[in-house]
Amino acid sequence: MALGFVRPARPEDAAEIARIQLSTWRSSYRRMFPPHVLAGLDEAYLTRGWSEAIESAPSSRHRVLISVEQSDASTAVVGFAAAGPADEQALAPEEPPLADDVAAVTDLLIEPRWGRRGHGSRLLAAVVDLWREDGFTTAVAWAYEQDKAMQKFLASAGWEPDGVGRALDVDNMLVPQVRFHVAISPDGETEE
Repeated sequence: MALGFVRPARPEDAAEIARIQLSTWRSSYRRMFPPHVLAGLDEAYLTRGWSEAIESAPSSRHRVLISVEQSDASTAVVGFAAAGPADEQALAPEEPPLADDVAAVTDLLIEPRWGRRGHGSRLLAAVVDLWREDGFTTAVAWAYEQDKAMQKFLASAGWEPDGVGRALDVDNMLVPQVRFHVAISPDGETEE
């Protein structure tokens, strides 16, 4: 029997987070991004970025969490989430800054082979609990327009599209995204 849980990322988790990001992007986003872009992603570079995010977060409200699956035989890091106050990365082009009580998910990935076991839901619930402690009342997250699985996941958790979109320029190819939002009630329930 396996046990799934979420905990804050530690510096020694950075390489595993980078590996998960790389393998997930290369499998799940292979139809969204040019092959040479995915092939050119550097695991060592990603590891350095995650090390910095874990060890030198911009504030105490910026967090990286990991999802772990543990059984009698093994323990594996299977996914991660990064979240914090909504900053310029949460904005659409030419959108004014969001309010101070708005949080943002910057990354939420579960390695595909570990999908559909509740890891994403546990990560998102843990992030929302932390947001509640930090006094956030609303949260936003971007999903790729072609990533129907992420959109369905967010919708199943009570998130809705907020009508805002943008397109990322990936090597002269525009990759559209839609933004989702959710209200966070102080009593422990997300509001629809």
